[in-house]
Amino acid sequence: MKTTYLLKSELLKGGLPLATPLWLAPLAGVTTPPFREFFTQLGASLTHTEMVSCAGLVRGNRRTLEMLQVLPTEAPVVLQLFTGEADLMVRGAEAALALTASGKAGPFAALGLNMACPMPKVTKRGAGAALLSSPETAFRMTREVRSLGLPVWVKMRRLAEDDRTMEFVEGLLRAGADNVCIHGRTAAQRYEGRADRQVVLDAARRFPEKISASGDVREFEDIREYLEGGCVGVMLARGALADPWLFPGALALLGCSVSPDLAAPSPAERFERLASLGERAKSLVGERQAVLMLKHLTFGLLRGINGAAELRCRAGCSKTLEELLKVFQVGALQSLEDKHVSASVEWKGEEMGRKGIS
Repeated sequence: MKTTYLLKSELLKGGLPLATPLWLAPLAGVTTPPFREFFTQLGASLTHTEMVSCAGLVRGNRRTLEMLQVLPTEAPVVLQLFTGEADLMVRGAEAALALTASGKAGPFAALGLNMACPMPKVTKRGAGAALLSSPETAFRMTREVRSLGLPVWVKMRRLAEDDRTMEFVEGLLRAGADNVCIHGRTAAQRYEGRADRQVVLDAARRFPEKISASGDVREFEDIREYLEGGCVGVMLARGALADPWLFPGALALLGCSVSPDLAAPSPAERFERLASLGERAKSLVGERQAVLMLKHLTFGLLRGINGAAELRCRAGCSKTLEELLKVFQVGALQSLEDKHVSASVEWKGEEMGRKGIS
């Protein structure tokens, strides 16, 4: 019997009515409005902004404020905030909510507190994963931001010891966190090595309906393991960049209603959607930024085809959207040719077998 993984809003404290358990994680330089809209179309029922600096919000920094824009065609968006100071976290959240109330930003479904980013430029300020070493500050942030009214979703990494991870999660939940997403790597690992899934699954069993998963989610089996292990949702990050169609493909296998052109698109259909994304991004954020964002999808689109290395090099050197889309188009055509050759070889092999030729 096929299981359909649909969330009920009452399962999530704070009442986020999410249709599916597959969500887009925050990604620096990627999860901008056009990209969030793109992944919404592919089936993400929740997305995140990029990491937004609370200091920038309080100062009214123009670049920071631009990151608060949300399109009406997006899935619910979590505003992902970062700072190392509890007071500044609250002031930043209040500034964002004031802009939302005036119609100049958002709307946002929840406030996200980043306690996961391992990069030195963030952690040296006491922010991101550095908060794992300052639990009282982290818990105070959670408690005070939760008092502002929106659900609070915390993204964290596992600590070096499993029992400390559980204690930290419990502290966040006691402080009012509605959902805790655990990335199975430690801050010291950054993005190297493998994510520890067991600690995430242990937390999901210990804190039912409160834990979502992140880290090394690259195929359907990864998603299924987390969901069957008790996680209420799975956040896709680098796996979504490697294969954006992991969203609809996995949703179809989970029993959700997904149109065939999304679940199993042809190379031409993939190219068409990426071309539309490029034009949409160009109109919203400008050509330079659109090209930079689309390059994040290059590896996944060109993976496994003949001449992929050369095409990736050409994509990396592309300066305009037209140049980059030409590379994608060549990749799509090459993929079709590879499939044709493969099918031809397979057919000839069957013919030779029937004739007793080896």
